[in-house]
Amino acid sequence: EVQLVESGGGLVQTGGSLRLSCEASGFTFDDWNIGWFRQAPGKEREGVAGIRRRNGFIQYLDSVKGRFTISTDTANRNMVYLQMNGLEPEDTAVYYCAAVPFTTERAMGVWLRTGIQTKAWGQGTQITVSS
Repeated sequence: EVQLVESGGGLVQTGGSLRLSCEASGFTFDDWNIGWFRQAPGKEREGVAGIRRRNGFIQYLDSVKGRFTISTDTANRNMVYLQMNGLEPEDTAVYYCAAVPFTTERAMGVWLRTGIQTKAWGQGTQITVSS
């Protein structure tokens, strides 16, 4: 069973930076997508960024391109990070780490838009950006 544990949330001012970490465990095979989703109060959950664990293929939500960077630890691919720069009040949300087996690159985009077939979710970590 895949398990995900997030850390690194908090309160930051507009324009500030934070880095989220996701520690994954329990993979029985190599090819998974690990991603970050977020949900703000009164809004639907949305995928922010995803990375294919095997080869580092990455996709981003358009609104975070150029500000957020998803990465894995080269020495430990069970660690996935989300570096968030230029944070805006609109980024305020609970952020969740999630995992799904990789199928195709196109399917990663569908997964980020819908969260469909997600096999594991982290507990979530709150990010609050003050104006």
